[in-house]
Amino acid sequence: MALLATAPAMLATFKVTNQWAVGAAAGGAAVLVAVAAVWQERYKRAAQQRDEQTLKIESGCLVLPNGQLPTVAQAADPLRLGVHPAPIMAVDPTQRTTAATAERVPVYVPRDIDADLREQLARGGFVLLVGDSTAGKSRAAYEAMHATLPDHLLIAPQDRAALPAALAQAASTRRCVLWLSDLEHYVGADGLTRTGIARVLGGTGHHRVILATLRAAEQTRLTSGPTTQDEAGRVAHHEVREALEQAHLLRVQRMFSAAEQQRARAREWDPRIADALAHADAYGLAEYLAAGPDLLRDWQDAWSPNTDPATPTHPRAAALIAAAVDIRRAGHTAPLPRSLLEATHEHYLTQRGGRRLHPEPLPTAWEWATKPRRATTALLQPEDDEHVQVFDYLTDTIQRHSAPGDHVPADVIQTVLADCAPRDAADIATTAYAQGRYQLAEIGLRAALEARDTTLGPEHPDTLTSRSDLVDVLWALGRFEEAEAENRAVLNTQTRVLGPEHPNTLTSRSNLACVLWALGRLVEAEAENRAVLNVRTRVLGPEHPDTLTSRNNLAGVLWALGRFEEAEAENRAVLNVRTRVLGPEHPDTLTSRNNLALVLADLGRFEEAEAENRAVLNVRTRVLGPEHPDTLTGRSNLALVLANLGRVEEAEAENRAVLNVRTRVLGPEHPDTLTSRNNLALVLRALGRFEEAEAENRAALNVCTRVLGPEHPNTLTSRNNLALVLADLGRLEEAEAENRAALNVCTRVLGPEHPNTLTSRNNLANVLGDLGRPNDL
Repeated sequence: MALLATAPAMLATFKVTNQWAVGAAAGGAAVLVAVAAVWQERYKRAAQQRDEQTLKIESGCLVLPNGQLPTVAQAADPLRLGVHPAPIMAVDPTQRTTAATAERVPVYVPRDIDADLREQLARGGFVLLVGDSTAGKSRAAYEAMHATLPDHLLIAPQDRAALPAALAQAASTRRCVLWLSDLEHYVGADGLTRTGIARVLGGTGHHRVILATLRAAEQTRLTSGPTTQDEAGRVAHHEVREALEQAHLLRVQRMFSAAEQQRARAREWDPRIADALAHADAYGLAEYLAAGPDLLRDWQDAWSPNTDPATPTHPRAAALIAAAVDIRRAGHTAPLPRSLLEATHEHYLTQRGGRRLHPEPLPTAWEWATKPRRATTALLQPEDDEHVQVFDYLTDTIQRHSAPGDHVPADVIQTVLADCAPRDAADIATTAYAQGRYQLAEIGLRAALEARDTTLGPEHPDTLTSRSDLVDVLWALGRFEEAEAENRAVLNTQTRVLGPEHPNTLTSRSNLACVLWALGRLVEAEAENRAVLNVRTRVLGPEHPDTLTSRNNLAGVLWALGRFEEAEAENRAVLNVRTRVLGPEHPDTLTSRNNLALVLADLGRFEEAEAENRAVLNVRTRVLGPEHPDTLTGRSNLALVLANLGRVEEAEAENRAVLNVRTRVLGPEHPDTLTSRNNLALVLRALGRFEEAEAENRAALNVCTRVLGPEHPNTLTSRNNLALVLADLGRLEEAEAENRAALNVCTRVLGPEHPNTLTSRNNLANVLGDLGRPNDL
């Protein structure tokens, strides 16, 4: 380039005067200079991007003092990778293998999973260790990584913000380990997805490992059935589940097995191991070594009244810790601001006695709560001067021993939502939604939406996600007109910004169809579903999961329209493809079988419906467990078919079984539990046990009115059911009053032509006929 760019000067030197030659040379020089400038600019941008990437790695990942990423062998301190420290005790120095960390980390006791774990690391791929807090997940992973992959580059992002840079670095490194301790902080649409995993692990000519840990309680939260009604919620849940399904999962038990305890006895020269073995009948070794039981006891003892200056207690510190535990249980995963704990801890202090406890001053409380105990960890671990993290063992223990329905107080959650990051507000809303606390979920999502709209703008994907999530909550609250307005706003923006055939736009159209269905505008819902189905079939193909979801949704609308034969045909078509493509036990395949059973029942083919329901129930019980929400839904559907077959006693038994489990697992006021009470009341009515049916209906109606509101569709259903029972009991005036009240609300909220409104009118007409006033409608 340098030679060619100086061509005019060379021509002049050689006295070349032909204007075309000089012109051509000058033109060539101009082009080449321009090209050089372009490549120089590209080089600058590439260098800048590399610099930014390096900065993100240095500021967000575990690095050596020189700012470089370490190899696995160079990461000699397991505490920096999430391993819990143990009490410092005198150890026989002749037995130490790692002098720098022996005082803080005891000798490793090999676990039963070690051989499998190390084999998986040698193969490469995504390996996930699941277990309770302080079960020893991180230590087992650390030891296996050091033994198997010492020369691999270690990429350990410290938080979610550093994950994109870590993924990019891992995808460009031939041999590396991507370490993700506490995976719940990283998964999700804006975190680790199936696409991100494929980016790191795809291709050949490399050996890469994603090594992660996940607390069992978080696994349950992440993999439970989707808690949202619309397609966007199901897609988000599906993305998390798909990411976790990519992993080879190894479960680490909290209690050490007999073989593990035997291996520990060979290491009793470490007095910490010997001490832990003495308590192995009650605690896991890793649990005891991390001082979990001791720290829990310290927290519990701190609640004692602070009345003796010689032996002071710390009730205010205990309240700060209680607030931190509950805020974490509510779904807040980021480090907790001290100011937030100071604002919320008074609730817990007052609950325990308030001033009668003689609480210590706030600075003293903070000093005690953040002080490392047993030379291991603190109850509240400082992240910086303004933030702390609660010892996760406390959170897991409280969660394990909490009764169903024992949720974080609403006033505490509202205080948190008043000043937290959008992601934490959204996570708290998700937890509240799963618990059936829809009003709190709405507050959380509106907080996330407002913050994202302000900081990111109304058209940013995260802002639109918050609006889509808000549609779910409005749906659950029965506020369908508001849900439609939000849905249309999201859809209009996505159509304009992303285009009418973008996957997100099509998902919004599907969600709109669901809302239209709920509003009783079934013809419009059918049209939207068919439009989405046509585009997805053309763009994605007829067997793509999204296309099959559209066919499934269309079948549902056809069923609601009473076109049962068409609904059966669509359901069978979807079921056949899902069985072949996804397998007979995939959750989506089971959903199709469940939907087919509903249609068969409405066609009056109850024996076929029963067979389908039992088949689905058997698989779900075996694969998901007997208390999984999908399994319980299957039992409820089976009970309905049994009632239609006239086997009402069996239906009662199924309904009671489901009600008992839901009451125990979800709590007595969860919407699913209330649905079970309504179902049981219907069966009792069919059995002619009207007084019992009335009692169940009134109980369900009272809770629905208080929890969901007097105008929620579920509340109105309860009122209609109660009116039917009152009519059966011959109390026709009361039945008329209930029917009129339900009809008035249905007409105002849902519209005069909604199916539920028409049902209410029909019920009222029957009562008026029995009263001899058929014309008073």
